[in-house]
Amino acid sequence: MLTQVALAADKLPVVASFSILGDIVAQVGGDRVSVSTLVGPDQDAHVFQPAPDNLKTVARARLVVVNGLGFEGWMDRLVQSAGYRGDIVVASNGIAVRERDDEHAGHDDHAHDDHAHQHGKNDPHAWQNPLNVVVYVRNITAALSKTDPSGAAIYKKNGDAYIAQLNELDRWAAAQFASIPDARRKVITSHDAFEYFGAHYKVRFLAPQGVSTDSEPSARDVAQLIRQIKQEKIRAVFIENMSNPKLMQQISKEAGATLGGKLYADALSKADGPAPTYLLLMRYNIGQLLAQLKKQ
Repeated sequence: MLTQVALAADKLPVVASFSILGDIVAQVGGDRVSVSTLVGPDQDAHVFQPAPDNLKTVARARLVVVNGLGFEGWMDRLVQSAGYRGDIVVASNGIAVRERDDEHAGHDDHAHDDHAHQHGKNDPHAWQNPLNVVVYVRNITAALSKTDPSGAAIYKKNGDAYIAQLNELDRWAAAQFASIPDARRKVITSHDAFEYFGAHYKVRFLAPQGVSTDSEPSARDVAQLIRQIKQEKIRAVFIENMSNPKLMQQISKEAGATLGGKLYADALSKADGPAPTYLLLMRYNIGQLLAQLKKQ
């Protein structure tokens, strides 16, 4: 009889860059993989600084999975420092990439500390559209099958089952937002992480920060946003799980808008929170949004 240690040793060691991606990999890999996540729940990949333990984790991996689109600006240095020579799969390969709005293009283009990343023109938050995650799953399934050919049939079965859940989620979400008039689908969030979500479900998101939480909005940006909230009578104002709430509290107070709940943008919650998996994260966020939009 195999011991627990032997069973763990038999699993394929895979590293995912951040918690949402780690969950997706785990759904496809199932019992055949051991997934380590570099940026954990409630942590911010925008300001992540790799530690020595991260080097060891990457060095031991057989496969590394990243989001791509400039989201993990620290990954190339980490992989090089770890001496990793295995495959790196970019989960977002093949999606229809959205570009950042021009009004946000300069927010995080100034020099930052060495750990900071720059997104460039591409918006990296592609997982906010569940149909993009279908593409993620197919890329991850192919990469796992290449690395571990004997498990290919299991990975395909797991991937197909997860894709069915993603499609079900998308149909449910589309039906929910269809009940809200277009003119009322306006939301304020901490940073610009919901462009894919907004484009897919026809919800307009505004944010004082650009696509990176490692940027600081100017006083002019904040004042303009407050004027817009007042003029358009926007009442759905949210903070995010990785963000400092002070800015959003200031904006909601000055604009006379009630601060809504918390949204999970770039990270899962911890296991005992409301968003410990990608599917639960999306359903939780949608529930929070709908509750506020229906009040307007």
